[in-house]
Amino acid sequence: MGKITILVVEDEAAIQQLVSYNLIKAGFNVTCADTGEEALECFLQESIDCVLLDLMLPGMSGLEVCESIRRKSEKNGRHTPIIMLTAKGEETDIVEGLEYGADDYVTKQFSPKVLIARIKAVLRRGYERQKKEEDDQSTIVVGDLEINKGRHEVTLQGELLHLTMTEFGILALLASKPGWVFSRQQIIDSVRGYDFLVTPRAIDVQIFGLRKKMGSSGKLVETVRGVGYRFKSTS
Repeated sequence: MGKITILVVEDEAAIQQLVSYNLIKAGFNVTCADTGEEALECFLQESIDCVLLDLMLPGMSGLEVCESIRRKSEKNGRHTPIIMLTAKGEETDIVEGLEYGADDYVTKQFSPKVLIARIKAVLRRGYERQKKEEDDQSTIVVGDLEINKGRHEVTLQGELLHLTMTEFGILALLASKPGWVFSRQQIIDSVRGYDFLVTPRAIDVQIFGLRKKMGSSGKLVETVRGVGYRFKSTS
């Protein structure tokens, strides 16, 4: 992975230079824009990883730029982090910026170290979100078993298995890491969103039902006595 590029949108030259200096010192590439229109042009023409955006800009406002960048980035299947950098620090201004699509909000009385830390934090959250979305859409294939996480479907030898939401969640979790042993508590934590109440005993019952529906392939779900369950590694 190459250097991360930050787009700094700021019409005050002194602040733009100060921010750019600290970002370059921290190891980032920096592209600068003085207006909202110039910022959108840069965003479309260059590969931008994060945007530092002044709220008070000549012409097109920072909120309009924020909304436009958010719309364009998500249309392309990305979520480019946006940090509002402005002198306006009232609660209503912060809420409005976040509602327009900003990920964070920093007032101009900032510490360079804090600003860098906030940038790294939004980038980290962005990478985690992207990885989760990719994982959520992935398909796991083991022999004749195919688990499509995006469609929430499981097929065995081309036949659709009718699993409950909890059974699907358990199977997808185990199959995501063949050979890895998951404790009952780890499984509960993973599928908690599917059922209101999940207990260790309920996990055993769900595993029993899952194996039954999988037929001879049910042996792929192995019990590790005293620990939990794992999906048999075929490698």
